[in-house]
Amino acid sequence: MNAVPSVPWMVYLLHLLNPWRMTLLFVVSGYASRALLSRSRGPARFAAARSKRLLLPLLFGVCVLVVPQPWIEARVKDGYQHGFFWFWIHQYFNFDPSDGIDTPAFDHLWFVAYIWVYSMVVAIGAAVLPIGRARALQAAVERRLAGWRLLLLPIAWILFWRLVVCQGGIPSNRVLTDYQGHPLYLPAFLFGFALARSEALWAGILRCRKAAAVLALTAYLGLLWSDAGYPGAAMSEAAGRQIGFAFAIAMQWAAVIALLAFAERHFNRDHRWRATLTEAVFPVYIIHQTVIVALGWWLLLHPMPVWAQIPVLVAATCGACWLFYRVGRSLPWLRPLVGLGPVR
Repeated sequence: MNAVPSVPWMVYLLHLLNPWRMTLLFVVSGYASRALLSRSRGPARFAAARSKRLLLPLLFGVCVLVVPQPWIEARVKDGYQHGFFWFWIHQYFNFDPSDGIDTPAFDHLWFVAYIWVYSMVVAIGAAVLPIGRARALQAAVERRLAGWRLLLLPIAWILFWRLVVCQGGIPSNRVLTDYQGHPLYLPAFLFGFALARSEALWAGILRCRKAAAVLALTAYLGLLWSDAGYPGAAMSEAAGRQIGFAFAIAMQWAAVIALLAFAERHFNRDHRWRATLTEAVFPVYIIHQTVIVALGWWLLLHPMPVWAQIPVLVAATCGACWLFYRVGRSLPWLRPLVGLGPVR
């Protein structure tokens, strides 16, 4: 097996994207859930619709689409010798961690499981809270996040949870036991849920957009400084790790606010591609990581210069994901399995 090539400059891109990408996904998911709930005929129908739309692709993904990922990982890391179909039929569903392979695997589909749980949370809330109480909660969120607090309070919460409570631990992405992750992801989801019906929150986002952008950029530069070992500063390894966490956390929320403001100012209008892209985003998410892992493995087996690998990987991933969406869209029986609704 060929060694994985080192691409030192890739760390700059990872530091630019990794701190905020999942937080933004949860905010957008909460926003979309509020819109879907408002169009549903009651919380029970909303819960049923979300369960069908999320759990069917999750089950299909875990049982079929994700399977190549742990097999390729075992081949590359542990020299696993059995073929893919043998692994799928005889080993993938054995629920035996002693074999060193953690299967069945959620992999990137953990996010879908979390969104289903959070959708059930808001469905239950909508069912049990009187309208007046729900409006009071919305108003309370707007008051608590007024002014500078919109930017700083979430950062303070994430810092407290990640550095004080969890001592730098990272979310496990296991929906039933993830005490590190839920106190971070659920508030982001609920923020998006509140944002969908709040002119006050949108106004606050637009007011602090410049401060958020400056803070995000500063934190990004701090991450690069941290990654370089803090040249010009003397500090212990533990202190350096904590400061690096703080830079990532500051960027995590500041970038979300800056991106929301940018989208509101420059992209809050319809486009002829919007409906198609909106429909495609879930199927693309479901398949994208399996495609990336499979293509990465193929590139390991067929080495080429790094400057050629990157465009090949990007172009092939985009093409395969789009093909998956188009095929899933065209087959009525496959549509619900890849996250698409019925043909209208």
